[in-house]
Amino acid sequence: MTGPPRDDDAAVISQSLEQPEMFALLYDRYAADIHRYAARRLGEGAADDITADTFLIAFRARTRFDTGRESARPWLYGIAANLIGKHRRAEVRGLRALARTGTDLVAESWTERADHRVSAQAAHTELAGALAALSAGDRHVLLLIAWADLSYQEVADALSLPVGTVRSRLNRARRKVRTALGADPTVVTDSLEAAHGHG
Repeated sequence: MTGPPRDDDAAVISQSLEQPEMFALLYDRYAADIHRYAARRLGEGAADDITADTFLIAFRARTRFDTGRESARPWLYGIAANLIGKHRRAEVRGLRALARTGTDLVAESWTERADHRVSAQAAHTELAGALAALSAGDRHVLLLIAWADLSYQEVADALSLPVGTVRSRLNRARRKVRTALGADPTVVTDSLEAAHGHG
C-alpha cells in the first residue's frame, strides 16, 4: 500500500518527516475546524492568524507528535487553545463588551446563525458575561468540549491535563455558567449550542 490511510494522522505526520509536503493533508482536514473555533473565541479578525500559526507550530513540532495517537485533532486544538490563551485579554474584553452591549464582532458570528435572533442575543449577552468570568483554564475546557466537540480524553490530550482535571474544570465551569445565567443545565447547554452555531 502506498501512502498512509486517510484516517490515520499519525501516519501522515510520520511520512511528513521525509516528505514535508504530506503535512498539507492535516491542514486540509482540520484548518476549517480550527478557524471556526478561533473565530468563535476571538472573532473573524484573529482567526486567520490563529489558524496559520497553529499549523506552522504543528509543522515545526511534528517530530514531537506522539504517533501512538491516531488523530492529530486534539493536538491541533491544544496548540490553537495556547495561541488563543495569549489573546486572553482580548477574548475577555470581547466577551465583556458583548455582555454589556450585546454587539461585538464575536457576537455577530454567533447570532447570524441563530434561529431566534432576539432571544439568542439575550442568551449570548448573558452567556458572554458568564464565559468572561471564568478562568482561562476553565473556559478552554468548556469551549473545547462545547464548541470543538472534543471528548474529555481529547481535551486532556489537547491541554496536557489528566482527565480528572478536565472533568473537575468542566464541572466547575458549568456550575459557574449555570449560576450566572440563573438557569437549569438545559438552558446552559442550549445557550452554548446556539453560540456554537447549531440551529
